[in-house]
Amino acid sequence: MTPPRHGTSQEAVRQVAQRTVQRLEPLDVDALVLYDIDDESDRNPAERPFPYSATLDPAHFAEQLEGWKKPVVIYRCVGKYTPDHLGEWLGAQDPERVMTVFVGASSRDKEVAVSLAEAQELRRQLQPDLLLGGVAIPERHQLRGDEQARLLAKQSAGVSFFVSQVVYDVNAAKDLLSDYHYACREAGVDPVPLVFTLSVCGSLKTLEFLEWLGVNVPRWVQNDLRHSSDTLQQSYDQCVATADELIAFADRLGLPIGFNVESVAIRKAEIEASVELAGHIRKRLEEYRDF
Repeated sequence: MTPPRHGTSQEAVRQVAQRTVQRLEPLDVDALVLYDIDDESDRNPAERPFPYSATLDPAHFAEQLEGWKKPVVIYRCVGKYTPDHLGEWLGAQDPERVMTVFVGASSRDKEVAVSLAEAQELRRQLQPDLLLGGVAIPERHQLRGDEQARLLAKQSAGVSFFVSQVVYDVNAAKDLLSDYHYACREAGVDPVPLVFTLSVCGSLKTLEFLEWLGVNVPRWVQNDLRHSSDTLQQSYDQCVATADELIAFADRLGLPIGFNVESVAIRKAEIEASVELAGHIRKRLEEYRDF
């Protein structure tokens, strides 16, 4: 999830945190992912369907989650932070409770205070036991064909799991899994877990936002969503089908995968559907493993 917006009252933040814990506790998920939002207008000059709004520091919001007993995966857009700030945060984390995903600059031209490589080195020096995640982008792999090399390079820098961008193009995700599998075999290294992100889409504006974010939604999926009498249910079913296909494919290759479920919109119906989807996907994983 994304933390509440900047300027949200402390009482409102507390209420959001309380609702989050109440929604997720019955699902028995493995962890909660908290995003660090940055303005990415430099990456895409097109008008943003949902206006950018700064949010609370995910590390600060994590502290409000009273009663949450599972790990928290805190994203860090590392370019926003000074080396001192990032280093202080790293040193204060409990590796038993917190994991992190480092995200680099949204474009090569963006000025940053800390590069991705510098952030990885800071973590190695200050908190080597903190599990570090990286970003995997199936769409980039479709365009360049070298995402598996990026993953291996990040692994050598200390990354022990990956979280993908939202997946609607299952073939792009399978291409990445396949190329990563054989690249690991060739390099003689063990593959690390790849967590695929699924997101429900409840409106055509949400669909526009997914595309603005760089998510490749195949034309046939777009048609299904645009012409469905229930766009939210249609996207929910598509997410389940994507998960089923990726579970079976990864199992055939012997690759460890998981799923991160989010709602990119703040509409209540989409948030609730994402929570339901998380529970559904967890059961799918358990059924497949039992089988």
